[in-house]
Amino acid sequence: MNTKKINILFLLEKAKMNKQGTCPVKCRLTYLGKRKPFSTGLFINPDYWNSKKQKASPSNKESEYLNTQLSLIKQEINQVFLLLQVNNENFDVEDIYLQYKGESIKANKTLLEVFDIHNERVQKLLGIEYAKSTYDKFIECRKLITRFIKFQYKKGDFLLDKLTLKFLKDLDYYLKVEVGQQQSTINKHIQRVRKITNLAIAEGYLDRNPFMLYKPKRHNKRVVYLDEKELKDLESHSFAQNRLKEVRDMFVFCCYTGLAYAEMCNLSEEHIIKGFDGNLWIDMYRKKTNSKVTVPLLPKALEILNSFKLADTNRNKIFPEISNQKVNSFLKEIAQVVGIEKRLTHHIARKTFATTILLYNDVPMEIVSKLLGHSKMSITQESYGKIVQKKVSEHISILGKKLK
Repeated sequence: MNTKKINILFLLEKAKMNKQGTCPVKCRLTYLGKRKPFSTGLFINPDYWNSKKQKASPSNKESEYLNTQLSLIKQEINQVFLLLQVNNENFDVEDIYLQYKGESIKANKTLLEVFDIHNERVQKLLGIEYAKSTYDKFIECRKLITRFIKFQYKKGDFLLDKLTLKFLKDLDYYLKVEVGQQQSTINKHIQRVRKITNLAIAEGYLDRNPFMLYKPKRHNKRVVYLDEKELKDLESHSFAQNRLKEVRDMFVFCCYTGLAYAEMCNLSEEHIIKGFDGNLWIDMYRKKTNSKVTVPLLPKALEILNSFKLADTNRNKIFPEISNQKVNSFLKEIAQVVGIEKRLTHHIARKTFATTILLYNDVPMEIVSKLLGHSKMSITQESYGKIVQKKVSEHISILGKKLK
């Protein structure tokens, strides 16, 4: 039970004196350093008020009535305060006033409750504003936060107004040590938690930003991609098993187009258009960012595209339906067969397109950003800035030799 005390003080609003020579009596509640003044609806002649005793004097009918009413107000407030102490672990002066007025006290929301509010909204907006992958990430984040709260605080939930910067620092440590996540993944989870607290502030559940001073920890983002030799070895290898050949070709197609897994799966005839230059282009929207992707079909990509179209003319989509998990499983097997030592996943195809196919062939960064369908140029620069530096170094080295 909360043992802190409430202070109830009656004050006169002398600045609001009426023609009868009386002024309003105001009540001011003070609790946990916060004040809540409100009007009692009572009036008194200032000459008859004893502020020290908090009573009207001298004794007459008017004074007795006013003292009785003030006593009742004080008694009701104390009863409300006692009730809140018994039933609520956490309340403030505004809650005391609302309960006294017979209104519902404002909800003391928890972090997981606001997570649920957010996730329910996202679920209803699937296909309108959000992709299912976004929804799944917030569901996974909620599960992680639930486990963290239980581990760190031995509780089933966490009150919003108890959140401090230490919460995020403890979460960072927990995800790193207990869950074994990389800093880039941890930063994403923390970013989602901060989005939840921002929603809480917007909805009036939280009156401050507990994470305002938080600065994400920097991490060295290493771009993994296939170099020219690895890509050629992969393209030229003859696979005995058709399933491996099929997945290899789908992967190589994405190495020459930069399509992510979701876009590759959804690619159909309607996305292949004749461009302004008379050549064939892919024209579609990225599922992740809803940004438009317009990519020219390079000869190798066109060759693979035609082979899949000829293989199955009854299929609505150009490529066969294979889950991302299975594609990555097959790619791991393919890497072992070909002799590629890198951990091969479908996403590496997109990185290979940006680096080996585009940047290493002197395609400017702004064009790379557009072809990848990035929502911001800064995303491309952050991911591939070091690749550009390496390319610049190579050019300078060649220039140096020429100038000798």
